[in-house]
This record gives sequence, C-alpha cells and structure tokens, in this order.
Amino acid sequence: MLKIVYSADYLKYDFGPGHPFTPDRWEAVVELLEQMDLAADWIKPDPATESDVLAIHERAFVEAIKAASVGRAVPYPLYFGLETGDVPVFPGMHEATCALCGGSQLAGRLVAEGVSKRVLQLGGGLHHAMPGRASGFCVYNDPAFTIEALRARGLRVAYVDIDVHHGDGVQAIYYNDPDVLTLSLHESGRFLFPGTGEINELGNGRAIGTSVNVPLSPGTQDASYLESFEEVVPRVLRHFDPDVLVIQSGADAHYLDPLAHLSLTTHAYETLFRRLIVLSEEITEGRMVVALGGGYAFDSTTRVWALLAHCLADAELPERLPAEWMDRWGFRRESIRPDLHDRRRSVSSEGRDSSVVQANQQTVGSLLEALEELE
Repeated sequence: MLKIVYSADYLKYDFGPGHPFTPDRWEAVVELLEQMDLAADWIKPDPATESDVLAIHERAFVEAIKAASVGRAVPYPLYFGLETGDVPVFPGMHEATCALCGGSQLAGRLVAEGVSKRVLQLGGGLHHAMPGRASGFCVYNDPAFTIEALRARGLRVAYVDIDVHHGDGVQAIYYNDPDVLTLSLHESGRFLFPGTGEINELGNGRAIGTSVNVPLSPGTQDASYLESFEEVVPRVLRHFDPDVLVIQSGADAHYLDPLAHLSLTTHAYETLFRRLIVLSEEITEGRMVVALGGGYAFDSTTRVWALLAHCLADAELPERLPAEWMDRWGFRRESIRPDLHDRRRSVSSEGRDSSVVQANQQTVGSLLEALEELE
C-alpha cells in the first residue's frame, strides 16, 4: 500500500491572500484522494528540528527566519530573500517550513530504512531555497532534507525535477557533490525564473557531470517534452546508477498554468509518472521518494497530483472527479474540469510549431554531446 506523508500543519505554510503558492492546493488534493477512496497509508510527520535545518542552511539565515516568524525586524531582509513579492514574511514561517521539511525528511527515512520502497510526500518541493537565502516561494529546501535522510543510510541519490522552473536551490546545494545527481527538465531560464539551468551547468570539480539540465523552449507540448525526457533521463540515470530516486513533481508545466509557458497535458504527466516508476524499478529496485512542488492553476494542479498518487499506488484511474469534491472546491474563479484527464489533442495540434520541436532537439543534442565528452 502506498505510504503518503502529510500533516495538516503544512497548511500553515501560507504567504497570504492572493499569493499563488496557496496551501489550498494541498488541502484540496488530500480531500480529493480521500473521496476517491485511494488505498493508502497516511503518516503524520514530526517537524524538522533546528539542528536538522542547520545541517543544510546557514545559521544567520535561520536566525533571520526565526526572527521574522515572531514579528521581529530583520536587518537587510532582502539579503535573505525576505519581504519580497515571492517570499513575504508571515507569522510562524519557521515552524511551518519545518513541518514541511520534517515530512520530506520522514519520507526519505521510510525508504532508507526499508519501511517502504515508494513514498509520496504530499507537500514540499521547495526547490529554490538556497543555503543562505529564501527564493521563489521557498524558505527552506525540503528536497535536501529528503536527500540527506537517504545519504545518512549510505544511499546514492538521483534527484529528478520536472517542475517548470529550474531546481536551482537543490543544484546549488549539491553542485560540488559527486554522490548526488541533480537532473532538471524545465522551461529555459532565458524566458523564466530563476534564469538558470543551462546545459553548461554540469557540476564542479569531482562532481562535474552530476548536474544535468534540459532547458526547454516556451510552447513545448507533450510529444516534444516526452521525446526530450526519453533522450536524456534514462541514459543519465543508468550512467549514474543511483540507489534511490527523489522526484520533485511540480505541476506547473501544464498548459493552464499562469506563471509559465510550457504546454503539457495531463496525459504527458501520466506518461512521465509511469516512466519514472518503471525507471525506478529498473535502476533502484523500486526505491523512490516523490514530493510535490509548483502548480498555480488550481484545476490542472489538483488533477495532476491526483494522477500522481494513483500512479504511485498502482490504482485504477477514475474517469470523473467526485461530485461532492466538485461542490466543495468549485468556488475557484477558474472552472474545474470534471474529468481527471484533459481532452486529448489532435496530432496536427501537437506538431503545429516545428520550431519549438527543433529547438528542443538541438538543446538535447548539445547536452548529450557535452555529457559524452565527460565520459
């Protein structure tokens, strides 16, 4: 039975009304999975301790977050990435983020200790947080808590990030570490925050070749995305030969998302989830930890993450969303599609922008050439 790590304390990670990173998305997905009767073992985590946080983040930054959490003035808040449009300060920020990090840490421990091979952390994915700075809706870097929990048991980790934004914080933390692979597929930083994640970012020193980025062109649709994935991800994972996969499964590459410019459907997401499961069975004996991430269209985000949970649970996909859930969450300003999946696109629609397809093929070709030179 799929183990899902979740706590209602996650909902306290709340930047306030109007902020796109709303905890409503997590609450809605929890209710959706419950009403879909998904067979799962729900586990409530304890928050990460301060010593856990200090193992990843700089003390001055942590002290700034703690001060801001109780309303004390933080000198030079912008230096720590605080009091910005992306990361406004809110009461209890430190505790709320520790709740999420504790969940990600527990998810890693469950796999590391052999309790379960496949665990879903129903939250987190705060992949932009830097050791000494908050960034992009992210305060502490909870994927790093998962990774460190796995490494504490001597496991070699491959981190795969399919959020539409480059996983820059996780890459930065492990850029010099040859025992952690970071692999990110995202919209090119030439067009989208955080402006990084180019193919020449390959790691440093002994770790060169363990940072891999696939920057995709705006307008990328299912077929081109999946082609890029298949050209790069299986090859890189097999070469690195990890013991476990850690997946950040942001839903913001969907065509409805208002903060980015890729154009995936739920069908592409289902294919991605199933391929990652197959790759984990082939390479890591099925060991994988999956967290959430970005996703700012309520409709598509909830449906993508419901798909994710069903794929991880090896459960049959329902065709329709429960009527009770639709009544409860239908107040959103955007309409919610009653079907789990999007309507399928026509072949002509998929192939209408050959320039995007060619640009992605060129990017992938250049990346593979660079990786071959390192082998």
